[in-house]
Amino acid sequence: MLDKSPNQQTVSVPNDLAAFWMPFTANRSFKKSPRLLAGAKDMHYFTTDGRKLIDAAAGMWCSNAGHGRKEIAAAISKQAEALDYAPPFQFGIPQAFEAASRIADLAPKGLDHVFFCNSGSEAADTALKIALAYFQITGQGGKTRLIGRERGYHGVGFGGTSVGGIVNNRRLFGNLLTGVDHLQATYNREKQAFSKGEPEWGAEIADELERLVNLHGANTIAAVIVEPMAGSTGVLPAPKGYLKRLREITQKHGILLIFDEVITGFGRLGFPFAAERYGVLPDMITFAKGVTNGAAPMGGVIVRDTIYDAFMTGPDYAIELCHGYTYSAHPLACAAAIATLDIYRDEKLFEHANKLEAKFADAVMSLRSEPNVLDIRTVGLAAGIDLAPSKDGPGKRGFDCLNRAFHENDLMIRTAGDTIALTPPLIVSADQVDEIVSKVAKVLRAVA
Repeated sequence: MLDKSPNQQTVSVPNDLAAFWMPFTANRSFKKSPRLLAGAKDMHYFTTDGRKLIDAAAGMWCSNAGHGRKEIAAAISKQAEALDYAPPFQFGIPQAFEAASRIADLAPKGLDHVFFCNSGSEAADTALKIALAYFQITGQGGKTRLIGRERGYHGVGFGGTSVGGIVNNRRLFGNLLTGVDHLQATYNREKQAFSKGEPEWGAEIADELERLVNLHGANTIAAVIVEPMAGSTGVLPAPKGYLKRLREITQKHGILLIFDEVITGFGRLGFPFAAERYGVLPDMITFAKGVTNGAAPMGGVIVRDTIYDAFMTGPDYAIELCHGYTYSAHPLACAAAIATLDIYRDEKLFEHANKLEAKFADAVMSLRSEPNVLDIRTVGLAAGIDLAPSKDGPGKRGFDCLNRAFHENDLMIRTAGDTIALTPPLIVSADQVDEIVSKVAKVLRAVA
């Protein structure tokens, strides 16, 4: 876990930033004062002007094993030389089957089959399509309604955006999919403020699903999709007992339960998947991000054997599910995934995250007395810090934190509106946790 990050030389940058329309970015502000990165190693990024930033975001929730892992780079390079691409429709590569087996072995028993795609967004849409198709082939074609949750995030496809519940992600895109409803969010600051781990209050919020069943009829609802920890909205841990209650209600009414573990999968909460931490067996788990340590695009859905088996009927020459992507199970992504899973196993990074959780929570909670802090939530190696909006409007203080962290404090963080999210790589040491928290404190005072 020792930091071996070297200092970085300056790197030349383009003199024209106009062509690239950046995703989820304030483009005009960025291009006035760019936050440009040129390299990364272990716990650090390097800027184009040679500065060394400690990464408190694991890139974007994905570089769980730290940056610049030679094992992953070597695996990708070797695979590129041997087989750069193979069509995933009607053909296969050994590495895809190995990666699927390794991922299924980490999942709870009963989740035995893996469908590969390329991102968390594609994983969410894939899981929703599998749910709809499952009820079609089992003679329950009336079950077409999908249930998401307020403040939930399931990517940017039409399906994921429709079941998602972050207002700004939805407002520009019209009616989206029909037949979608939402559970209420699990967060209540008055009853949950400054919670370490799962809040004591909130399991009863799951009973909102019973109301939606009564409203729409169980015979119309195909699936419920939730994040075990809502990450993109600002780290909202599930209340104690909430996920188990959701599982009870969905089973009672014959509704599929999908866990979106794009963020929580591969060690973020101290377990391979959050489903294990909470002792809940969903019908599907979506994953992405940490599966390749962010070194190559990959996502997927882990499916219960009962669902998979339902598709395996009819003539054996017929395609069972007309769905997939050109780059499903791409050879380079499969090589990256296998190498990444080796690192997680050999360095016991999930276990390390579990052991460090209490230290991380205590350190982040020490920020509660800093200016404008309204609430702090921690679970696993993830924390959300809510800040009071500035007089300039919602989101401005959070944006100022992002800029001050990068330009003045050699720190990379993520923000969601006026919430700071801290989600360091799982290789983070106790001393580096203290360094991150100390830098965040300086940022908070600077934007007070």
